[in-house]
Amino acid sequence: MEIERDAMEFDVVIVGGGPGGLSAAIKLKQIAQAEGKEINVCLIEKGGELGAHILSGAVMDPIAMNELFPDWKALGAPLNTPVVEDRFMMLNASGHRQVPGWMLPQCFQNHGNYVISLANVVRWLGQQAESLGVEIYPGFAAAEVLYHEDGSVKGVATGNMGVGRDGQPTDNFQPGMELHAKYTLFAEGARGHLGKQLIARYRLDEGKDPQGYGIGIKELWDVKPEVHKPGLVIHTAGWPLDSATYGGSFLYHLENNQIAVGYVVGLNYTNPYLSPFEEFQRYKTHPDIRKFFEGGKRVAYGARAITAGGLNCLPKLTFPGGALLGCDAGMLNASRIKGSHAAMKSGMLAAQAAFDAVQAGRSSDELSDYPQAFEKSWLHEELYKARNFKPMMGKGLWMGTLLVGIDQVVFKGKAPWTLHSTKPDHAYLKPASECTPIEYPKPDGKISFDRLSSVFMSNTNHEENQPIHLTLKDASVPVNVNLAKFAGPEQRYCPAGVYEFVKNDDNSDRLQINAQNCVHCKTCDIKDPSQNIVWVVPEGGGGPAYPNM
Repeated sequence: MEIERDAMEFDVVIVGGGPGGLSAAIKLKQIAQAEGKEINVCLIEKGGELGAHILSGAVMDPIAMNELFPDWKALGAPLNTPVVEDRFMMLNASGHRQVPGWMLPQCFQNHGNYVISLANVVRWLGQQAESLGVEIYPGFAAAEVLYHEDGSVKGVATGNMGVGRDGQPTDNFQPGMELHAKYTLFAEGARGHLGKQLIARYRLDEGKDPQGYGIGIKELWDVKPEVHKPGLVIHTAGWPLDSATYGGSFLYHLENNQIAVGYVVGLNYTNPYLSPFEEFQRYKTHPDIRKFFEGGKRVAYGARAITAGGLNCLPKLTFPGGALLGCDAGMLNASRIKGSHAAMKSGMLAAQAAFDAVQAGRSSDELSDYPQAFEKSWLHEELYKARNFKPMMGKGLWMGTLLVGIDQVVFKGKAPWTLHSTKPDHAYLKPASECTPIEYPKPDGKISFDRLSSVFMSNTNHEENQPIHLTLKDASVPVNVNLAKFAGPEQRYCPAGVYEFVKNDDNSDRLQINAQNCVHCKTCDIKDPSQNIVWVVPEGGGGPAYPNM
């Protein structure tokens, strides 16, 4: 069925209302204002409101915020809790060893940074963008890239609304909109649905290392005042993961007696029985960790993949008619566990290139000034210093820690060698027959919890009568390959209980997809060993509704 869609024309369209997309929008308007010029900018965001899908640790380096808004304090930006103390602990099953401050690499030193809710920072950035005249449309998911006949990007189309589970229009049907632009900037976050297509179409990752990812699972807690220290930042490595598996925790003390706690597991793990969700729940039961949560109350839960491969994995940033920003490209600095300042800086650099191109009367060509400016920026220098972190930590906890220490402390990130990764994360899983099942303790409902009660706290909701947005290239693969060979890892790597293997009446197995539970973390799209699961955008506004994650 051919559907007619209305089209709107803009100078620049931005896909994604995170720190990268909003910083690009703001910078475009700031430059225009300073030069007495006009530029019309539209930003669309799949979440029901700005910040609804934003989840990050987060400790923020204010370096990019200082550049975008030198007077951010006077303007009321919600960077309220300066870091006052860093602790790094190596955990074993019953205790820990704290790394002395003088031994901490610079990447784990947070003096001058702030413990924040990135969702609240994003909402504040949205207010600044709107006051500058940016058109912002939350609840509209970019479902399709539009192309000119010459192959350059023309813009995007938002998804149709009111399509039934059977793919047919319902009584509430509304066609999507076409948003045409001279340049389209993609800032969808890690493993962006359209960014992934653009990287493949224009072969932007040619000659680069395969991108590496982690899954970050996070909770927000109200805790007792006596265990709370605003600005305390704790990171751990070691237990409960084995020493061959990359991962670790963060525990950040915010304002108002709140603690953000989370666990990151590298998605290059090998044992299909491993469950990042259960590892996180088990971590909180450690005697040196649980004391922070006893007598407290969990108030929010969520999960999100992070793009952690670093500079070696960074694709080409531009293509005819557009560019990739922030984590859609892979700007996160895994050694610092920080990406928001990088996303903001990349957005600002792309904005300058796009503004200059529009003012010169150009459109739909490559914004070559953007990657050139990136290579001369402090961001490129920072990512260069961290380029060996992920390959080194891939060698196991103890060898990796030693190598990172040498790389960061002795050589300050400027060692005369560069290590490389050779395999994508999905290729690391071993057959279940070669691995030992992991027995996880049952949740106690006080410190540790199950998946479904956790998803409830993410406020996740999707219109039930809509096409399932977790699509399978081949419906036979989950049972015939994933279950048979890898013991069905999708039921463990998903932090939201989306995937279940259930029995048919004849006792055969089938994969049940509970798409309603999906928190849009993208882990399945990354870790599925057969690369058979493809995450596509659901109807706009669906998914989690995070309050201040």
